[in-house]
Parts: sequence; C-alpha cells; structure tokens
Amino acid sequence: MIIEFDFATILKHLMVIFLSFTASFIMAVLLTKPFLGLLRKYKIHKQIREIASTGEKAELYHEMHKGKAGTPTMGGILIWGTTLLIVLGSRVISAFGWIDRSLINRKETWLPLATLMAVALLGAVDDYFNIRGLGKSKGINIKPKFFWLTLFALLGGLWFHYKLGYDQFHLPGVGDIFLGIWYIPLFMLVIMSTANAVNFTDGLDGLAGGLLVIAFGSFGIIAFAKGLFILSALCAVITGANLAFLWHNIPPAKFYMGDTGSLSLGATLGVIAMMTDSFIPLILIGFVFVIETLSIIIQITSKKLFKRKVFKVAPIHHHFEYIGWSEAKVVMRFWIVGGIFAMFGLILALLAIGL
Repeated sequence: MIIEFDFATILKHLMVIFLSFTASFIMAVLLTKPFLGLLRKYKIHKQIREIASTGEKAELYHEMHKGKAGTPTMGGILIWGTTLLIVLGSRVISAFGWIDRSLINRKETWLPLATLMAVALLGAVDDYFNIRGLGKSKGINIKPKFFWLTLFALLGGLWFHYKLGYDQFHLPGVGDIFLGIWYIPLFMLVIMSTANAVNFTDGLDGLAGGLLVIAFGSFGIIAFAKGLFILSALCAVITGANLAFLWHNIPPAKFYMGDTGSLSLGATLGVIAMMTDSFIPLILIGFVFVIETLSIIIQITSKKLFKRKVFKVAPIHHHFEYIGWSEAKVVMRFWIVGGIFAMFGLILALLAIGL
C-alpha cells in the first residue's frame, strides 16, 4: 500500500518528530548527572552473576567481568522515565493548544507505552534482586520471569487480535498470510523473543544501547512511511533518550541499563514491529539480537546433547571477548553488523509498503 500525503503534511510531522527526539535527548542528558548521583547515593550497584540462568556456575563470565561489580545499574529508568515525561508533557502542551495532538494516542501509542511500563516494572524487580544479591542467580529465577513475560505477551496478543482486529502478517514477496486466532501465539513469540534477545545482548558497555538506537530509529522510519506519525514520534523519543544514555554507557560505562531497560525496550520493539506489520523486517533490523539468542540456544543444546561447548562463553559477544577482542572492538563491530542488516531490513519494509 502506497501512502500519499502532501509536502506540508510531511514537513509538519517531521518537525514534530525532530522536536520530540531533540527534547528527549536534551532532557535525558540534563537528568543523567542527578540520576547517577541517586544511583550512587543509594548504592544501586550491579552484582556480577555467579550462576547462569541454566543453574550452572558462570565461572568464565564472572572472571571476565568481576571488575565491573559495583558499577551503578538500572540506567534503563533514565530511558523509559524520560520517554514517560516527554509523552506526558506532550499531553499537557496539547491541552493548551500549542500542538495538535499529544503522543498519547489510543490507536498508535497506548500499547507500546503500556508494554514499556509493565515490562520495565518486571525488569526493575529483577534488578532489585540482583542489587541485593537475592535469588540463586542474583536475580529473579527464570521460571517466574518467564511466567510474567508470557502473561504480558498474552494480554497484548489478546488485545491486538480481539480489540484491534489483527489476524494476519505480511510476508514480503508473498503477500498477507492469514492466521486468525493463531496470530496471538505469533504475537507472544515475537514479544518474548525480542525482550529476551535484547536482555541477552546487554552484556557489554554500549552494545545493547547502540543496537537499540539503530532498531528504534529504523522503526521510526517504517512507522512514518505507513502514516503512523505519532508512533514514529514515540520511536524518536525512545531513540533520543537511548542516545543520551549511550553517551555515558560506552566503554568504560558509568552505569548500566539493567533489566528494567533491556527487557522493556526489547518488548516494546516487538510491539512496534507487530503494529507496523514488520515482523519479517524485524529479524533483519534486530539481526544481532537474533544471533545472540541463537548462540545461547546452540550452546545449551550442544551441552545437553553432546556434553561440549560450541562457544567459549555464550552469548556470542562474550566468546569474542574471551578469545582476545577488546570490549570496544566487539561493541563497535557488532554495531556495524547491526547497522548493515538494519539497512537491509528497512529497505525490505519500505518495499513491502510500496515506496
């Protein structure tokens, strides 16, 4: 489907998106110093996990990252907190008639915002367990975390199918694939996969943050091309806040995103992909996230079936770190790979739209 609109409309919406991005970036930059002060004051510091989620000792991982213990965490609050402030601020400004509409829109942004906040809360609880050293793996055990993620994804899938009428997805080169009620498990799979994939990737300074900037920036373009201008502006807000976070998260990181950031941003990315009917392009745009997840699946499967490791450490970014790549080299090369595949994914999505 080709979206047609005049130059004045394009310019108007581009201005809103640019201002949303700029306001988000500036606000997050200004909030970073006092926010870091609070994290240090209340000792919101990361503890390096000694037990993997599978229950095994994470000896190699702990040895490589023990020097990072004590670094402030839960930096994701800065990202989703800034996003929430900008969105609420747009509501106030629109009430005075200074802008046409706010970024709170039932059709375009309710679900991404609800997902962001709900999963951020789950991640915050997991971070709290880590900070206090609670749980066998210094965090929420895998079963309760999986349960809550499944519940959030199920609720979202039910809303998408029964309230919004989603029952198919577009397969580039083939057309629309009708799923009916089976759209719900597909939705759940996408949301849970992206949430966990970003969480797995958040293991080196700046890695997940930089890839999320690429991903949300790409989906901002896709949403704009589909005429979802408010959703595009929300993507711009999240991108701006993420960039401000990344400014202080590149090696050596002053603070970490934490699960409150990685889980919530991953789940939100999945929701936006489903809203824009870009499930297939998501695989390319989030290519590094996919590879990180596959490396864990391959590692666990090989150990269970063949009693041997494929990678020195999983996920794969730790493997490269272990064999001698510097942290900055791993991060920047993964950014490059992520950027290249995101470009392919973006082209595929735009071709499917008809642009």
